[in-house]
Amino acid sequence: RLILTQVGPPQHQAKYNLCHGDFKFSPQSKFQKKLYHYGTFPVGFQWGVSTSAYQIEGGWNADGKGSSTWDTFTHKPGMIQNNDNGDVACDSYNKIEEDLYMLRALKVKTYRFSLSWPRIFPNGYRASLNKKGVDYYNRLIDRLIRYNITPMVTLHHWDLPQALQDINGWDNITMIDIFNDYCDFCYETFGDRVKFWMTFNQPHTIAWVGYGLGAFPPNIKKPADAPYRVAHNLLKAHASAYHTYDDKYRKTQHGLVSISLNADWVEPLDVNIPREVDAADRALQFQLGWFAHPIFKNGDYPDAMKWQVGNKSELQGLSESRLPSFTEGEKAYIQGTADVFCINAYTTRRVHHVTSRLSPKSYEFDQDIAIKDVEDSQETAVKELRTAAWGLRRLLNWIKEEYGNPEIYITENGVSTNTATTDDDTYRIFFLKTYIDEALKAHNLDGVQLKGYTAWSLMDAFEWLNGYSVGFGLHHVDFKHPDRPRTPKRSAHYYYDIIRDNGFPLPEEEKPLYGNFCEGFAWSVATASYQVNKIFIIVCIVGIRISAEILTFLCSL
Repeated sequence: RLILTQVGPPQHQAKYNLCHGDFKFSPQSKFQKKLYHYGTFPVGFQWGVSTSAYQIEGGWNADGKGSSTWDTFTHKPGMIQNNDNGDVACDSYNKIEEDLYMLRALKVKTYRFSLSWPRIFPNGYRASLNKKGVDYYNRLIDRLIRYNITPMVTLHHWDLPQALQDINGWDNITMIDIFNDYCDFCYETFGDRVKFWMTFNQPHTIAWVGYGLGAFPPNIKKPADAPYRVAHNLLKAHASAYHTYDDKYRKTQHGLVSISLNADWVEPLDVNIPREVDAADRALQFQLGWFAHPIFKNGDYPDAMKWQVGNKSELQGLSESRLPSFTEGEKAYIQGTADVFCINAYTTRRVHHVTSRLSPKSYEFDQDIAIKDVEDSQETAVKELRTAAWGLRRLLNWIKEEYGNPEIYITENGVSTNTATTDDDTYRIFFLKTYIDEALKAHNLDGVQLKGYTAWSLMDAFEWLNGYSVGFGLHHVDFKHPDRPRTPKRSAHYYYDIIRDNGFPLPEEEKPLYGNFCEGFAWSVATASYQVNKIFIIVCIVGIRISAEILTFLCSL
């Protein structure tokens, strides 16, 4: 195993694992990137598919549901491509049986979905409990259990009740207790059947894209400090929800609680330049480590973040870092608040060091990096998510090395195609074949404790800013038809085969052939007169004696 270590400022020692398993290979090795590995996952490996409430449910104001931040956002003209919204989406609120039929046909073991907070608590608080919303999720969970499909439930997948955003949402510290009460209710109500919980989906997206870039709800553009404050509150809210489960429900319900994080794998521009290796590590720490380091390591932010933001803040004339600090008690409270590591992974990028400007102040500029596409990645319908399957293996290995070899679940992995692609999605088949095989390499060859793979997603859905212009689904949904009919794509059939085979068992045509020729088979050797005579002529001219071994060698030329 090759470990490149770059010693930076006193607070920062970056370890960047570039080589994996028993193989000794260059990070640029074409052989390793293109090697196909045949094998299977262990018995009990958790194959699944995933969705989220706002993207599929529809029924945005049905049966007492409250408005969410995404309802508010999408109802403003010009915010979403083609002015699409999730008012109806896949109409899963009225089509539980249709969704279950697809799940059963795939033979998945798990279904990851999210609860709509405003469907359960319309204004975000327990006092506003909506029984019809609870009934909907009870029906879904009961039917999943009936068909031996394990529910993997995300408590918050971005659709915050608008009433809570009206009090500044995740930038308000009181959200920690409000979220905990919502989680407490969900554990109490559904926890007798739900044994796998994720508090948040991609908190990085909430903090940066929602409160920094302002591209997502709540559409706030304060890149200097709001993302750091929001992330601080999200980590505390997650820890509080974890401890509530630990204290009140774990002994009787015996479930798992985690958080679903996201990361792009990043390669240094030049692995032979320590500064570039350090930049790649820094990029991972600012994205994944921002939340994983406090939870899975020591309860605090990565040294790279603390040094970078602290140093920038000082140069900007501020009296303290824009990155908040945890007390020792808070560190102890946050550390270890996940039973497994859940990761969403889609793409691979290349990173190099730059010295970013000090103004304007921004989480983006704090990192001192520049990002570009890797050369051998392929375009998808979402330009930011180019595919490079080999990056998944490297990301899984980095998680293994950085966080002490935790049990890992891939909770999202998928590829987008445009609306012209309906059932014949051969590109998605290639994606599944190559990405899952890289996950298999990580498990079988590198010792990564990968426990499950969840494809994104069960069906085409409302894809956030892209509306219905792209689809990630294994099933096509006709959004122009009022009944939203679902049709399996070729990739659904292929994913079914992968689940059935539990990976990629060696096909018959690839297996070595052992056996004997028939008795009397004629074994012989051959020469050609010109080749042999030429050697003898050379020997005679030179006038030397040569051994039989040398003569044999010359005859082989």
